[in-house]
Amino acid sequence: MKTTLNQIREHSPCTDGWEKLLKHLGKTKADDDELSILTILDSNGLDDALWCLRAVEGHDIGKRRFAVFCAKQVEHLLTDQRSRDAIAVAERWCDGQATDEELASAAYAADDATTHDPYYAAAYSAAADAADAAYATHAAAHAAAAAARAAAYYAAAYSAAAAAAAAAAYAAAYAAYAAAAAAHAAGRAAQADELRCICELTK
Repeated sequence: MKTTLNQIREHSPCTDGWEKLLKHLGKTKADDDELSILTILDSNGLDDALWCLRAVEGHDIGKRRFAVFCAKQVEHLLTDQRSRDAIAVAERWCDGQATDEELASAAYAADDATTHDPYYAAAYSAAADAADAAYATHAAAHAAAAAARAAAYYAAAYSAAAAAAAAAAYAAAYAAYAAAAAAHAAGRAAQADELRCICELTK
C-alpha cells in the first residue's frame, strides 16, 4: 500500500510526525514520489502508519482486513452478539463471501449494540479506524489496578494488619498492571506485524 507526501499533507498531519518522516526520507518538502506505508511504519511507528492509511487510495479489502484483525484482538470483551457478528461479516466480506448489503446490515445492527455493549466502542474504533483496540484491554486492567490501589490506601488507615494486606494488594495490582502493559505491547507488536504482512501482499 502506497501514498505520497502530498497526499498525506492534504490530511493535515501533526507537525512532529511530519517532520520526523521528512527527516527519515531526507527531504524538506512534500512531493509526489511513491511512499510505502511500510516506510512510514519503519520511520514513525505504528500510530503514524495507521493514520496515514487515510492517504492511501484503494486497497479497501486490505484496510478492512487489518481492521478486522484489530477488532478480533478485543472480541472476547464484546458482550453483545451483534458486535461479534459484525466482525465475522466484515471478515467474510474481505474473503468475498458477504455482500456490501450484508456488511451494511451487520454494521447497522452492531451500531445499535453500543447501548448494550460497553466494550463495543473499542472494537468499533479498531474496525472503523484500524486504531489501537488492544489499548482497551490495557486501560481496563489499569483501571482495575487503580481501584485496587485506592482500596489498599483506605484499608491501610485502619490497622497495621490492614496495611500489610494493602501492601499485598498493591503488589498484586502492580503485577496486574505490568501484565496488562505486556499484553498491550504484544498486541501492538502483533498489529505492526499484521500491517506489514498486508502491505507486503498488496504491493
